[in-house]
Amino acid sequence: MKSEVKMMLSGAWFWEGFSSFLVSWFNKGRFSVSMIQAPLNMRLETVILCSKVQEIVEEDGEEPSLLDLPELALECVLERLSPAELCSMAGVCNSLRDRCRSDHLWEKHLKHKWGRVICEAASKELQCHIASGKKPSLLDQRNQKVFFGSLISMWPFSWYKPKCESVNKPTTCLPVDSIMDLYLSLESGKFWFPAQVYNRENGDVGFMLSCYDAQLSYDSKTDTFQAWYSPFPRRSIEESIHWDRLRAPPVGTPANVLHTSDCLNDLKPGDHIEIQWRKSREFPYGWWYAVVGHQELCDGNENRCLCRYNEKVVLEFSQYTPGSRWRQTIVNRKGHREVGNEAGGFYGGIRKLSEEEEISKWKQLWPKQIFD
Repeated sequence: MKSEVKMMLSGAWFWEGFSSFLVSWFNKGRFSVSMIQAPLNMRLETVILCSKVQEIVEEDGEEPSLLDLPELALECVLERLSPAELCSMAGVCNSLRDRCRSDHLWEKHLKHKWGRVICEAASKELQCHIASGKKPSLLDQRNQKVFFGSLISMWPFSWYKPKCESVNKPTTCLPVDSIMDLYLSLESGKFWFPAQVYNRENGDVGFMLSCYDAQLSYDSKTDTFQAWYSPFPRRSIEESIHWDRLRAPPVGTPANVLHTSDCLNDLKPGDHIEIQWRKSREFPYGWWYAVVGHQELCDGNENRCLCRYNEKVVLEFSQYTPGSRWRQTIVNRKGHREVGNEAGGFYGGIRKLSEEEEISKWKQLWPKQIFD
């Protein structure tokens, strides 16, 4: 029996099936194992092992407890639970509640779902939002039928309340800096967080191959986002934005501040860049994709090209037709500041793209036809 159990515990598949079994067990409120009661995705070997555990318990005449597991085994079980399962398990008892809201358990869930769109600034803003007492009221969303709606309507969420709602039971409150709290605040859609949106306003031609700062809110019903842009003099809202159009701001420069360019001396033809551009000085900057081109008199031959040594840098926006006023702009390597006018807009700071993932993303967004 011991050798058989040891072999089963060494397999990763065991923990996946066993954790599902435990959640099912506690939800049922008893420890009675049969082929019908066991979760459908549980392996037969796991069911057999759990049946043997039941036999041992019946012989001892004691009701088993999940907390009887060794510390390492219990941690392995909890690490394999989904957010919904962690919330369900948290309602079993005080001890499991404290364990199931541990930061190290929720950190991987936060990174897995939100890591690509949440920057450090957004995390700090969210913590300030929570600390101010404006936690989302999860108990008001019991009628939602989607994943998170069903998750937050489970009975374990009776303990998830802001401090102002639980003054008599302070031990049931999450700390304001809890990662679980951050995760649930994002999922609820109550918190608007800063991020950037590619091809804003449903791919309007005027914003193709650009990326703009926005405040975003998640809609768990559709698994999409709502974006709020605040350009002067009007504000616009865009709905139904999918995950593939979002990114965390790659630099910490605010949208209304000129980015300090530290790559100008290294730029050469063929390099991929993003440059700030705004219609007028009253508007915030957006980031626009471009490629460094050759000087007018250069034939593009690598053996004769001296463009990288020229003080002027040619930037090509190939989504526009040759001859278009938007096709090309020239910046100075030395002392580059914002350049432009009210007719053609203002070009700001430049950042060189060195990651293939960033370059590939812009290529995926390339329009089906070029514009005038």
